[in-house]
Amino acid sequence: MNRALTVDGRKEIRKVARWMRSKKFGFDVIATSPLTRSHETAEIVARSLGQKDRLAIWDELAPSGDPETLCYHATQYGELATILIIGHEPSLSMLISRIISGSDTASILLAKGGLAKIRNYSFDKRPSGELQWLLLPKQMMEMR
Repeated sequence: MNRALTVDGRKEIRKVARWMRSKKFGFDVIATSPLTRSHETAEIVARSLGQKDRLAIWDELAPSGDPETLCYHATQYGELATILIIGHEPSLSMLISRIISGSDTASILLAKGGLAKIRNYSFDKRPSGELQWLLLPKQMMEMR
């Protein structure tokens, strides 16, 4: 289960990372699961953005991680923090669902290498936020 990125996976993530750099993305923290594929993805993105010092491994992003602990961890960076979370499906889609709808049941499909932007997020009493956009890698490449 703890497999490395494929050659094609590395190529796709490099393209996504270059797109993010071209759009001047920057993060206060780039949080990754400790599993190999996620960690490799995070390293490629962090290197491309010149933000290797922002890379952090969050154990709660592993497939068996607790979403409440994850939400609490995110609050430690402050309410204005920009956080890139790199993890696994279906956990990431369920996290997005929990933040935007209050439950894990909203049907969110996050593709490998996809990005979601949530604004006005809060984890005070319960997770909340607004899904601003959800992009597939193919869409990013078409937006040059």
